Amino acid sequence: MDAPALAVPDKSAVAEAPPDTARLRGFVQQLAALVESAPPEPELLKHGSALLAALVAHDDWLPAAYAQPSPERYQQFLLHADALGRFSVVSFVWGPGQATPIHDHTVWGLIGMLRGAEDSQAFARTADGRWAPDGAPHRLQPGQVEAVSPTIGDVHRVGNAVDGQTSISIHVYGANIGAVQRSVYLEDGTRKPFISGYSNSTLPNIWDLSRNPAPSA
Repeated sequence: MDAPALAVPDKSAVAEAPPDTARLRGFVQQLAALVESAPPEPELLKHGSALLAALVAHDDWLPAAYAQPSPERYQQFLLHADALGRFSVVSFVWGPGQATPIHDHTVWGLIGMLRGAEDSQAFARTADGRWAPDGAPHRLQPGQVEAVSPTIGDVHRVGNAVDGQTSISIHVYGANIGAVQRSVYLEDGTRKPFISGYSNSTLPNIWDLSRNPAPSA
């Protein structure tokens, strides 16, 4: 009798490893505790930056659905919104050559670089009401975090710094940012109100504790 044929694994059918949902879940829980303690803004930005830096130090947790670029414009995917509207967590996905206009946020924010790189140029209003670059542009590299807020500087322009490659940054804001009325500006001072919304209509499920019961080291 012939020996049974050995099954050869079909590599094309092997699923990618699932994202480490414990990382984002742990970040959300720690940030919620920080916000609940109601520290002064400088302390919130300092400790929140450390939490975000720990999150973006690893690139194994962002689901692929929330890392997809679009050829039309940069994407803003909501990853988590606090039930009380105190903060939101968003992935910004930048296709090659994509950038924002000059814009504000109206609330505190933290930006952590996950993949690629992005260039940020701060702007300040001049005496005649125009917007002019405020200092030199700077580049955010993977693992780095920067902060914005109306108290420390809230108006900037951001874009993908890597030619021919997608870049991804993780943003945290002190509100449900997709519902906040904000503004974009022309350098001549013209202001246009906008509400950004989000690129997705569903959220990643980070609350299935059977998959990743505790944050990984």
